[in-house]
Amino acid sequence: MTDELTIQSGSVVSIFYTITLNDGTVADSNFGEQPLDFVMGDGTLIEVLELALYGLKQGDKQDVGIDPMYAFGLPDEEAIQDLPRSDFPDTLPLEPGLIMAFATPEGEDIPASILEVGEDTVKVDFNHPLAGHEIRFVVEVVTVKPSQA
Repeated sequence: MTDELTIQSGSVVSIFYTITLNDGTVADSNFGEQPLDFVMGDGTLIEVLELALYGLKQGDKQDVGIDPMYAFGLPDEEAIQDLPRSDFPDTLPLEPGLIMAFATPEGEDIPASILEVGEDTVKVDFNHPLAGHEIRFVVEVVTVKPSQA
């Protein structure tokens, strides 16, 4: 019976989750929407969030606090860069706090936030937006299915 299966590596899992900061700010949530479907170990979730799921079964709920070091890391000063303003489209209204996607040389999009907008340069923070924050991961397991491998 599927409801007796526990989450392990390769399990096909469906969850509702919320990630909040210590001040109660909701960083991400899918409660009230469609559950997130993924295979344990496929990289959908960062490793520490997956670790919070191992051994759970359908209907289980989990609420864990995660230190910044293990969640999205600590901010790295080298990830803050000054880019030429000419690298940005003239039509883009640049302002501090704006989060936008930048393409890596490999073609992957990564989020970064605008810190300062100067006459000739734009200071951009390429740290993950949740870097340096302790997070709370609340999850409800909707379904667990055996590995398809």
